Order: sequence, then structure tokens, then C-alpha cells
Amino acid sequence: MGQIKALLAWEGQPLLRYQVEQLLAAPLERVALVLGYRAEDLRVLVPDDPRITVVVNPDFASGKVSSIVAGVATLDIGEDVLILGVDQPRPSPLIASVVVRHQVSQCVITVAAFSGRRGHPVIFTSKLRHELLEISEESEGLRSLIRRHAADVRAMETGDPIALVNLNTPEDYAAALRLSSTSSARAGNQ
Repeated sequence: MGQIKALLAWEGQPLLRYQVEQLLAAPLERVALVLGYRAEDLRVLVPDDPRITVVVNPDFASGKVSSIVAGVATLDIGEDVLILGVDQPRPSPLIASVVVRHQVSQCVITVAAFSGRRGHPVIFTSKLRHELLEISEESEGLRSLIRRHAADVRAMETGDPIALVNLNTPEDYAAALRLSSTSSARAGNQ
């Protein structure tokens, strides 16, 4: 991307703050926020909320899997795990719809989708906690876990293309901003 994704502007604020606020507005009991590169600079963007646990991952340079494992390790054994990267901005209504459908269906793995394509967030049942703690970059992280439990994965259609957004390049970011403004305009007219 050429810059810190967490600091990208999104709906009038830094992306990190937007994403945390959206997670807090969804029906989640806790948010484990994993910071790595420039953690102390980013921590100031985190809202003061007792539901947030900030985890600093000193091994962030080894890949995103180490951050996932660090976050999962802070959660209680009986908690389902929703995973969403800062570069995957999602509005709280989308997050909430996936969470509620996951809870109602009691799926093993629930994946947000749009038009038959899988996106994010992804929710794992608490029964997979030990497997989440064992993922590695070498085994392709979450992909290996999802493949291993392919028969137990349920894609939840969100009806919103924002479920597929992933900000990896400046072009992705520009396209996502256009999509977000279109989605916001549609939501405002409903």
C-alpha cells in the first residue's frame, strides 16, 4: 500500500478507529485488537472502552498469522472468534448480521459473502480455538483451517459488496472508497 493501512482515511476518520467503532457497535462482547508496527502511535486511535483488549504483537513482521494467534490467545475458552483485518472495513450492520446468523445457525465456521464469493468477517466456533492457536504462515493460516473444515463452512450472503473489500493496493483503496460512498448513499435512502 505504501503507507500504514490503519491510518488511511475512511468515512472521515482513520481506518483503525472506524473499524474498532464498527465492531463495538455490533453485538460482540469483547474486541481483541492486535497492534504491531508502530503500536504505540496507533494505540492513541483506540477508543476508551472496557470491551477492548489491546494486544501488542512483537512478532508482527513474521506475518498476519502471528497477530491472529496473539488475539485468539487473549479470548476466553468458550468464546466464538470473529476475525477481521483493519484493511477489511465493514460497517456494523454487516458485522451484526453475520454475527446473529452465526449464533442462530450454530455453524462451525461462518463467512460473510456477496454474490457467491466469500469475504470477511469470518467467525469460528469456540470449539476450534485450539486449532486457531496452532495455525501458521507455512500452512497458510486460516485458509488451512477453513479447508480442513470445508464441510462445516457456511457462507452468509450479506447483499453488500463491501463484504469483499480488502485494501492491499492504492487501486483497491480508491475502488473501496467509491464503493463505500455508494453503499452509504444507498443506506441513507432506505
